[in-house]
Amino acid sequence: MPKFVAKFCYMSIQNPEKIFQDKVDAEVRIEPKDWMPEKYRQTLIRQISQHAHSEIVGMLPEGNWISRAPSLKRKQILIAKVQDEAGHGLYLYSAAETLGITRDQMYDQLHSGKAKYSSIFNYPTLNWADMGTVGWLVDGAAIMNQVPLCRTSFGPYSRAMIRVCKEESFHQRQGFEALLVLSKGNPDQRAMVQDAIDRWWWPSLMMFGPNDSESLHSEQSMKWKIKRFSNDELRQRFVDMVAEQVKLLGMTLPDPDLKWNEERKHYDFGTINWDEFWNVVNGNGPCNKQRLDARKNAWEAGAWVREAAQAHADKRINRKQKAA
Repeated sequence: MPKFVAKFCYMSIQNPEKIFQDKVDAEVRIEPKDWMPEKYRQTLIRQISQHAHSEIVGMLPEGNWISRAPSLKRKQILIAKVQDEAGHGLYLYSAAETLGITRDQMYDQLHSGKAKYSSIFNYPTLNWADMGTVGWLVDGAAIMNQVPLCRTSFGPYSRAMIRVCKEESFHQRQGFEALLVLSKGNPDQRAMVQDAIDRWWWPSLMMFGPNDSESLHSEQSMKWKIKRFSNDELRQRFVDMVAEQVKLLGMTLPDPDLKWNEERKHYDFGTINWDEFWNVVNGNGPCNKQRLDARKNAWEAGAWVREAAQAHADKRINRKQKAA
């Protein structure tokens, strides 16, 4: 065996974590069959499954408005968006499965409350302006979080995110366009837009997670390049973007402390109510029980479909075995 091959094999056996980190630092994607630290695998399972759960649960507050959309055009757009979110969940569940966890296990974790999903989906959608605001603010915050994930260190996750982000950008644009139309309407429509912005602004800022000083996983995830930017960096970018966009709507953001800081070249903004954030995360938000009950009921009601699909698959296998 050549000396350099023997040396590499020896290093791989003796220092697998160093080899792994060197690959990450060199921007080489980690694939499912590659060696990885167990904590890296568990971190990815937690993050990807939480992301997948968020896409699936996120269908609920919007699906509620499909039958009440104000026009056929708006109905078609909303149906397409909800279908996209279902697809995103499937991409992400598939990516997580490559790490050795089954889809049934992930569902069990969601239904038992062990696995979390984005706190934003535990708020109610009260009127049609909420659909535009969710598209503009909630999907806008999601894009800010997710675009860097196209370069995350785990291959299946980064590849799934490329398509997800393309579709999320459509969601954001359609949301803003819906609000723009309403903002040019009558006083009641304009008031509806402002009310929706007032209710969704702060929960949208919470989507980026706790401040960096309070985040349990950020530092390690940054080292492994699962994340590329910190929570606070992404939140600041989002504020800077939305503070300008809201001017096009002729509306305001519900933050009296929001102002441009010439020295920092960023917008200053007020203090987030983290007590509210943790209260919702821990299951005490306005719609936590409603959302989880809906997912459990869907799982139980769909049992016969899963059983029928499995029976059909078993028959096909048996036919092939007999033919062979």
